[in-house]
Amino acid sequence: MTQEINLKSEITATQTGLRLDQALAELFPDYSRTRIKEWILSGAVYVDGVKVDKPREKVLESQQIEIEATFEEEVKAKAQAIDLNIVYEDDHIIIVNKQAGLVVHPGAGNADGTLMNALLHHCPAIEMVPRAGIVHRLDKDTTGLMVVAKTVEAQTHLVAALQAREIVREYEAIVLGTMTAGGTVDEPIERHPTKRTQMSVQHGGRPSVTHYRVSEKFRAHTRLRLRLESGRTHQIRVHMDYIGHVLVGDPVYGGRPKPPKNASPEFFDILKNFGRQALHAVRLELAHPYTHEIMSWQAPIPEDMVMLTKALRKDTEENPIQYL
Repeated sequence: MTQEINLKSEITATQTGLRLDQALAELFPDYSRTRIKEWILSGAVYVDGVKVDKPREKVLESQQIEIEATFEEEVKAKAQAIDLNIVYEDDHIIIVNKQAGLVVHPGAGNADGTLMNALLHHCPAIEMVPRAGIVHRLDKDTTGLMVVAKTVEAQTHLVAALQAREIVREYEAIVLGTMTAGGTVDEPIERHPTKRTQMSVQHGGRPSVTHYRVSEKFRAHTRLRLRLESGRTHQIRVHMDYIGHVLVGDPVYGGRPKPPKNASPEFFDILKNFGRQALHAVRLELAHPYTHEIMSWQAPIPEDMVMLTKALRKDTEENPIQYL
């Protein structure tokens, strides 16, 4: 169950000089320090009316604190026998090639049938690791590679590496419009002010950087290879929408597909019926949390994106791009 939280308080004399996260833990003891830190980092905490997203910032007596956040009641996950495509596993980590349609962990509307449920069945001891070892997310209908920690020590190391941008995550995507060159989108992201299920580029949001390069050009679409520096919710989808090149099939940011001029009925059917965002986490590279060896994995492009690419090539052959 999701609740909107609005908390207000004032910094006392005895809390002067404390870090923000420490002070808030004293002011709001009903909430865990982990949750309070998440709220600070997500931009949900205001000090004297100004958003503060640094947990280590020192506080002063009489400062007014306000928290505006979404509180999602945690669901106790149970083990479930769900097929997983595990591409690598040892005593410390698991690398999963996630299929489309699989939610990463339980939440509102998804009490079970998630990656977390599957991991608890596959490796029962992972119950002792926070979030069943999940280090980062992929959207429900995004496919591809994820790293999961089997121990608390491995998870701590991987989370730190992720925050230090030491884990390489590359994606394949197909977007609307013909792009002439690659580039970088360096725009802050936070939750949309009115559409609560969406994220958006907003001044004052969390820093977010996406690099992209053109892999293949079609008549009215482009295949991209992207690399993330940050890992915000819906980051690639939001950044591509921001620059006017939404992902094919994106049900949230994409809208209804419009066929290019002279497109065959067969091609339009493929485009119209592509049932998810055309996004795949194709490559993952990291330093192993125990051996520190640099390891890299690649996941084959899923069949639905392969078929879409073939259809795009055929459409381009039948309607050659006219260069002026």
